[in-house]
Amino acid sequence: MINAATENKPIDPMEPWREMRDVYLDAWSKTMVDMVNREDYAQASGAMLDTYLTVSIPFREVVEKAMLKTLEQLAMPSRADVISIADRMTNIEMRLDDMDAKLDKALAMAVPQRAPAPREPSRAPHQKKALKTKAAKRRKT
Repeated sequence: MINAATENKPIDPMEPWREMRDVYLDAWSKTMVDMVNREDYAQASGAMLDTYLTVSIPFREVVEKAMLKTLEQLAMPSRADVISIADRMTNIEMRLDDMDAKLDKALAMAVPQRAPAPREPSRAPHQKKALKTKAAKRRKT
């Protein structure tokens, strides 16, 4: 029996190939996950990584020396130079903070704490204007 959904669906000649590919990839995926999760795989990959790191040390040193010479010829700072400058800037910042704290302490000791000046009683706007005009007349005379 052919159902209605398959009757309206166009025929795709590549569909069996896609299904076979998906099954193949799923099988490989499961196999690889099982293999990678084993202890012997972890030991083998650790040994290979250790060997790689041991062998690459001389090459890395050669590359670092070449990079330092190149940066020096281009008048550019090396990583060590930038770290040194960052350390110096941090030291300067700490000293400035210490000086600021000492200055605040010295000012607090030198200037006595005084009470705030009393405020004048609030006046209506027309009274303020009258006081200003009286003060202006006094200056003229």
